Amino acid sequence: MQIWQIKKEIIEIGRRLWQKGFVAANDGNISVRLSDNVILTTATGVSKGFMTEEMIVKVDMNGKPLERSAKHKPSSEVKMHLEIYRQRSDIKAVVHAHPPYATSFAVAGISLDRCVLPEAVVFLGSVPIAEFGLPSTE
Repeated sequence: MQIWQIKKEIIEIGRRLWQKGFVAANDGNISVRLSDNVILTTATGVSKGFMTEEMIVKVDMNGKPLERSAKHKPSSEVKMHLEIYRQRSDIKAVVHAHPPYATSFAVAGISLDRCVLPEAVVFLGSVPIAEFGLPSTE
């Protein structure tokens, strides 16, 4: 698949996330692994519902942009995506969203480890609660 096609897919996924209310304002991020050392990721400060190809940034595994852009920089949240790619070589894409129901469970301190839907258990397993952290913390 060509890079422009991957960017179109990222844009479409962002639009769907925004339409479904899984991200609001400039929430969330999407990334795709192009190779062992190159990632495409959404830029900081952009609405996922209204992205363009220029709002998707190519970075190395340290989060350093590989193309110069005066307007668009990678999100500080790219660190989380990069760590996932480092830990799991089988992962090819990461979507970070804030679905309202999942966020509500997290705020209430309820982990998603009960079998409510068999599909969730089969495909996701248990979804633990992460400790609160400011954006870009490691």
